[in-house]
Amino acid sequence: MTSLYLLIPLSLLLLALAVWAFFWAVNNDQFDDLDGPAHRILFDDDLAEPPKRRPAKTPAERDEPRP
Repeated sequence: MTSLYLLIPLSLLLLALAVWAFFWAVNNDQFDDLDGPAHRILFDDDLAEPPKRRPAKTPAERDEPRP
């Protein structure tokens, strides 16, 4: 029974801390755009420059016999 005198105020304090953290996150726009970063990773390659093509290898570089 004596442990309830400690656990009830502690749980109320923890609840108050969680409510404060939630409202702080809402006020600081932490939940503003939830879908943007998830979709941005899929289309990230479109923004980068295209990969540079390597020149074609000559027969000597391919280790093919010359005709």
